Amino acid sequence: MKYIQRFFVCFLCLQCLSFTGLAQDTPPFFSEIEAFKKQDIVNRPPNNAILFVGSSSFRMWTNVQEYFPGYSIINRGFGGSSLPDAIRYASDIIIPYKPRQVVVYCGENDFTADGVNAEIVFNRFTTLFEIIRKDLPKAHILFVSIKPSPSRLKYLPEMVKANAMIKHYLNDNRKTGYVDVYSKMLLADGTPMPDIFKADKLHINEAGYAIWQKAIKPHLKK
Repeated sequence: MKYIQRFFVCFLCLQCLSFTGLAQDTPPFFSEIEAFKKQDIVNRPPNNAILFVGSSSFRMWTNVQEYFPGYSIINRGFGGSSLPDAIRYASDIIIPYKPRQVVVYCGENDFTADGVNAEIVFNRFTTLFEIIRKDLPKAHILFVSIKPSPSRLKYLPEMVKANAMIKHYLNDNRKTGYVDVYSKMLLADGTPMPDIFKADKLHINEAGYAIWQKAIKPHLKK
């Protein structure tokens, strides 16, 4: 009986260790991506739509379809993601939809990690770009510039550099576009407009999204 009890205890310990290992190995935002997949099974998005993908600025734009009537929009913004996250999940939430256009807002959160500068963000973006271009050669790729958040003023010089590098890169590639929202969100003195951001000074409110809508719409593909 004692041997059975010991065996049972050992078995439970191994199970706990196994589950702990799985939890530690689970990549960031895994549950959100799985939720997208389950949602797609229930209501499959159409092919040849416009895919918005990136970080929380897109994730929180829950009524984005209302801003662009006449266009078929799929919103796959997730968490507080950075470019490595978009790269990790490209085969899950970009490629399968076969969109005619991919609109990317990502890279801002990257700067909050130690040692990340404009060149690193640029290289991460080009990696994502190449993945999309390889698997979706006909898709138009549109990058929305990194925005000037009041809570991240210390990163703005590097963000400006990254925006410029990405814009130049896209100019040298076919079926691409660049949306400058950065300059449209500044006051005359060059500081971010305070009234277009929420209380956290990071995420934009309806007034901010109105600026984005006006800047993005001319670039969308019918």
